[in-house]
Amino acid sequence: MYIYIHIPFCDCICSYCDFCKILYNNKYINNYLDNLEKEINCRYKNELIKSIYIGGGTPSSLSYQELERLFNIIKIFKLDSNYEFTIECNVNNLDINKIKLFKDNGVNRVSLGVQSFNKEILTILNRSHTYKEVYNVINNLKNNNINNINIDLIYGVNDNIDIVKKDIDYFLSIDIPHISCYSLIIEDNTLLKINNYQNIDEDIEYEMYKYIENKLTSNGYIHYEISNYAKEGYSSIHNINYWDNGSYYGFGLGSVSYIDNYRISNTKNISKYNKGIYISNREYEDMNTNMSNDMILGLRKIKGVSISKFYNKYKKDIREVFDIDDLINNKILIIDNDNMYIDSKYIYLSNQVLIRFIK
Repeated sequence: MYIYIHIPFCDCICSYCDFCKILYNNKYINNYLDNLEKEINCRYKNELIKSIYIGGGTPSSLSYQELERLFNIIKIFKLDSNYEFTIECNVNNLDINKIKLFKDNGVNRVSLGVQSFNKEILTILNRSHTYKEVYNVINNLKNNNINNINIDLIYGVNDNIDIVKKDIDYFLSIDIPHISCYSLIIEDNTLLKINNYQNIDEDIEYEMYKYIENKLTSNGYIHYEISNYAKEGYSSIHNINYWDNGSYYGFGLGSVSYIDNYRISNTKNISKYNKGIYISNREYEDMNTNMSNDMILGLRKIKGVSISKFYNKYKKDIREVFDIDDLINNKILIIDNDNMYIDSKYIYLSNQVLIRFIK
C-alpha cells in the first residue's frame, strides 16, 4: 500500500497553484494535526507501506516542533524494508535542523519546488530564491545522506527559450538524480488566471519540451513519464503507483484515496476537516472506469502499459475494449512485444490520444 499525506499550509501563495492550500497560520495547525492523527488511526488498516509521500501546500512551512508532531503521528505506519519516504519542501524554509529531523525520521527522498532559477520567472510565479540558496540546501541534504532529490521546474512561463536552457544547465550543475518538468498551465482560481495571464505559443512550448528531453537524455537521465526524468534507479516509486492505477491512501485536507475500487475524496474545507468531517465523496468505479484509468494513466509512462497484465486483470484484450486500430495502424500507438505505448513523436500531445480511452 502507498500513502499520501496532505499538509495544506504555505508561507506564500504561488500565482499558478490551484492545489488545496491556505496561508500558514499556527492557530489552525495543532487542530489540523489532531484531526490528521484521528483520520489516520480510524482509516489505516495496518497494511505494509511501500511509500509515504507528504505533499502540499508546503510541508516544510511547518515549524520544527510541528514537523516533530507530524512524524510522531505517522509512526503508526508499518513500513516495507525498501520503502520510499518523500517530503515536498521549499528552499526558503528548509534549514539544517529540519533536514536532520527528516533524516532521523526515515525520510529518504526530498522534492524541492524550485520552478525556475530565473528572477523574472520567479517574480511572475510569486516565488523567491537564488541559485546559491538552492545549491546550499541540496548540499545540506547530501551531507546528511539524503541523496534522492527531485526538483520541479516549470517552463513556458514566457517565450524565451534561453531561460529554459539556463534553467536546465543550472539543474545539471547541481547533480541530482530526478527532475520533474511541467509546462505552465493557467488554472482557474489562480492569480495568473485572475490577471488574465496568457499561455505562450504552442510551437514554442513544444520546442522547449524537446530541448529539455534531448538535453536531459543526453546527460544520462531516463525519460520515464511525460514530465519526469531520472537517473537509473531513481524513478519515483510513489508516482509510478499512481500511473499504474494502484491503490493508495490519501490523508488530510483535499486528499484522494483509491481503495478496493472506491475513489474517496476528502473535504477541501479546513473548518469541516478540523471538526472531524473528513470525507466529502466516495464513489465506486466499475470495470469500464478501471480499464479506462489503467490506459489513461499508464500511457503517461514512456514504456506504456503491459498488454498481458491488462489481460490478466480484466480477461479482456485492450484492442477488444477500445477502438484504437487506427492509432496502431498509423503508428501513433506502438506495440512492442508486451508493451503498448505512445510513439515519442506524439507523447507531448498525448491528451489527444488518451481521450480515446474514455468510456
